[in-house]
Amino acid sequence: MKIVISGKGGSGKSTITSLLAMDLIDRGYRVLVIDTDESNYGLEALLGIAYSQELMDHLGGKKAVGEKMKAAFSKGANEPAIPIFDKSWSIDEIPKECLSTKGSLGLLQIGKVKHFGEGCACPMGGLSRDFLKNLRLGPKDIAIIDTEAGVEHLGRGVAKGADLVMAVLDPSFESIRLSGKIREMAEEAGKSAYFILNKVEDDAAERMMKALDPKEIIAVIPRNKEIERLGLDGKPLGPNVDGVSDITTFVLRSMPGA
Repeated sequence: MKIVISGKGGSGKSTITSLLAMDLIDRGYRVLVIDTDESNYGLEALLGIAYSQELMDHLGGKKAVGEKMKAAFSKGANEPAIPIFDKSWSIDEIPKECLSTKGSLGLLQIGKVKHFGEGCACPMGGLSRDFLKNLRLGPKDIAIIDTEAGVEHLGRGVAKGADLVMAVLDPSFESIRLSGKIREMAEEAGKSAYFILNKVEDDAAERMMKALDPKEIIAVIPRNKEIERLGLDGKPLGPNVDGVSDITTFVLRSMPGA
């Protein structure tokens, strides 16, 4: 099972990714978290695990990967594949220097923007798409893909290799508007989009639900001051948060053969 986590900036994508990963591990699954957000440097703290070498750097760096994409473009490809994956990869076949592990948790980062004026993050998007498409999982393996803010990853086809698209929505007009675009782009990819209402309090959940199809909402996560404190301090999160089990139950029911 491969799950893409989408949403606007600040909605809580990395928080939900971390909480879901911890809950799945508690239920006996091996979880690979794939960090495809080129500008967020905080996911490893929420998971309580250190980053290893970026996959982008392992493959020669952003420039080298970008040149391979340009070469594919020159041959007329609409979605230029990066000619790196000559076979599918299991979690155990990911280069050890690129994979941080802690028990049943693995963390892989695709690549980060590091310098002023270095250019667009297109190579990161292409690498994320091709890696996810070629990732081979076992029956007790689940991959969770934490994406950048917005919908660029959907525009670059990252969801093509995923089984589920889940969007995290905070109580804001921007999130509600973005949910429609995420739904539309997921459908173009042949996927259904589902929504997690996050950081809600008072009557926010009820008001948000009026703008969404109830069948698409899989969980409501109340605003949690302890989670906010841990996030501010850069401390790892635990699985015991109201609503997270609803996400996990949905994921397990959606798995092939469930």
